[in-house]
Amino acid sequence: MPPMVTTAPARQALSTLSGFPEWLPAGRVIEQHFLDTLRHTFELHGFSGIETRAVEPVDQLMKKGETSKEVYLLSRLQADPAAEPTDPSKQLGLHFDLTVPFARYVVDNAGLLSFPFKRYQIQKVWRGERPQEGRFREFIQADIDIVGDGVLALHHDVDVPLIMHEALTALPIPPVTIHVSNRKVAQGFYQSLGVADADLIEVLRVVDKLDKIGPDAVAAELVSAVGTTEAQARAALDLATITGTDPHQVGARVHDALDGAPATGLLSEGLEQLSALLEAAARRRPGAIIADLKIARGLDYYTGTVYESFMAGHEDLGSVCSGGRYDSLASNGKRTFPGVGISIGVSRLLARVMAAGLLDVTRAVPTAVLVAVTDEEHRGASDAVADVLRARGIPADVAPSAAKFGKQIRFADRRGIPFVWFPGGEQGTDSVKDIRSGEQVEADAATWAPADPTDLAPRLVALGDPGDPRRGE
Repeated sequence: MPPMVTTAPARQALSTLSGFPEWLPAGRVIEQHFLDTLRHTFELHGFSGIETRAVEPVDQLMKKGETSKEVYLLSRLQADPAAEPTDPSKQLGLHFDLTVPFARYVVDNAGLLSFPFKRYQIQKVWRGERPQEGRFREFIQADIDIVGDGVLALHHDVDVPLIMHEALTALPIPPVTIHVSNRKVAQGFYQSLGVADADLIEVLRVVDKLDKIGPDAVAAELVSAVGTTEAQARAALDLATITGTDPHQVGARVHDALDGAPATGLLSEGLEQLSALLEAAARRRPGAIIADLKIARGLDYYTGTVYESFMAGHEDLGSVCSGGRYDSLASNGKRTFPGVGISIGVSRLLARVMAAGLLDVTRAVPTAVLVAVTDEEHRGASDAVADVLRARGIPADVAPSAAKFGKQIRFADRRGIPFVWFPGGEQGTDSVKDIRSGEQVEADAATWAPADPTDLAPRLVALGDPGDPRRGE
């Protein structure tokens, strides 16, 4: 069975909290592998790691447009309620994402940073929403962003999703495809049709229901709730169904969907940016990116390119990483810092991978060698062997008791420890046994190493997934 979240017995039910995942040791091995892989890939591409504080003023947290019910407030248990601040600028809350604290970080340190500034950030965040599959109240998020001072070149809109795609491809998960669109395309398209700017966000909100309620229901709601004409509703559905990797075909279909309406300058600009992204992505990483014009991702927040991504065979999970360009990430009144970034909900992805049984580990403990104890009088000899192995970077532990060697071997076997070391005593020679194969050889702690270096640490094992065409290779 794959490593899962801990489940407390009935008598300990009060200790469980919905939405706050805790992994068993094997699950933690998988999580650490994911984090190390992401970190390594980000650093290969020149991103610097940072960590920001867990709390921010509530008024800053609210600027992104999140509802107040999702923010956890920070207060002291024995504080005088009358003395607690009510001014949102003085109240503190736990951050619900990493973008808001990063924007503040950029402003605070603008004089010390070199732009464009490339940062990655892997931290826990907290959201007070209803827990369900793929949604937690406490979870790890991994972000990469590139921020400019005043301007930010559009080629970064290509760099960011391709780097994240490379990181995801390095993980032992089914293939992920990143879907892209451009806010200017959507906004310019609806403007070309004559939809009022005030109705744009509502149009996108309704169109976003396409996969849930179907095209007929979406069209009906656009007419009845938003006030579009039937022709505008049909055109909105036509736009939302446009996907592809060929920029010329995508552009042609957008113009066809206008049905003769003249394209605005904003629409033309958006299509030009989207086409440039698709062309560059096809050259650098074929198959990583596809245009998908139903993507909106917060029309009031993103200002250009937007991203969502889906894992093969697990599309029901929704987007596993998302982001886009925001030309006003932060400002100090004199300088504006545009940025483009993408974020992956690591805990969300891990929960699906573990629940679907896609991964297991060779062992849940880091120990590669268990040093047996002949008797308690000679435990010091076993400790000395373990110390020598550890000094050489070989994870070693000493048996907890001087039981019969058979029991000590079973102790190692239950934990997945591959090797058991037998001290030879004052006159004898040490030996080490691979308990998987049964092979036992004489060994010296100062020179011995496993024939397969990968035995030194736990390894992830892919168990297979019908939705992943790479499985079974």
